[in-house]
Amino acid sequence: MKLQNIFKRNLCRKTIIIPLIIIALLSAFAIIFADKKIKNKSKNFLFSDITKISENRVGLLLGTSKFLSNGHENLYYKYRIEAAIALYKAQKIKYIVVSGDNSRKTYDEPSQMKTDLIAGGVPETAIFLDYAGFRTLDSVIRMKEIFGQNSFVIISQKFHNERAVFLARHNNLNAVGFNAKDVDKYFGFKTNVREKFARVKVFIDFLTHKQPKFLGEKIEIE
Repeated sequence: MKLQNIFKRNLCRKTIIIPLIIIALLSAFAIIFADKKIKNKSKNFLFSDITKISENRVGLLLGTSKFLSNGHENLYYKYRIEAAIALYKAQKIKYIVVSGDNSRKTYDEPSQMKTDLIAGGVPETAIFLDYAGFRTLDSVIRMKEIFGQNSFVIISQKFHNERAVFLARHNNLNAVGFNAKDVDKYFGFKTNVREKFARVKVFIDFLTHKQPKFLGEKIEIE
């Protein structure tokens, strides 16, 4: 009887452990595949040197919060603003579309970024706001569907630009990325982990034909 109980317990453990191992291996494969695919397909379209990027009529500045949950300044935000201002002042772009989340009345990424762009010397007439940039996919697709742009430069950190440029080019958009200064790996650890899963989500979205949450009326940039 004891041997029978031991056998049942071992069988039960194997029944649980083996599927978990399979799931873990498949997850690891998906993360590695998505990461390599996105890096390889976008690497020739990313620039960190402002002198090497060609002129584009419009820049797409991807939004994020100005402050972290602990009240500290968000360096991802700070460096993206600085990169967009640098591109504009170097006459690499004429207009900036700020695309971010404004899903709540108390949370407005685009307006905050516009304020800081103006403070940095970008004229208000050169800034257009996209309040429905809830995800990178939304921001990229809306550049074509709402703002009528098939060619533009995306402004964010390199890891984010890799995914954004990959999405844009998958949707037949002639996009390149200008890499803002990155954040120290220690402080950006959580963000980098989330990015790995976001890259897997890209391919899930392809399979499910995911579309932007909102489209709406067209906005002419001139």
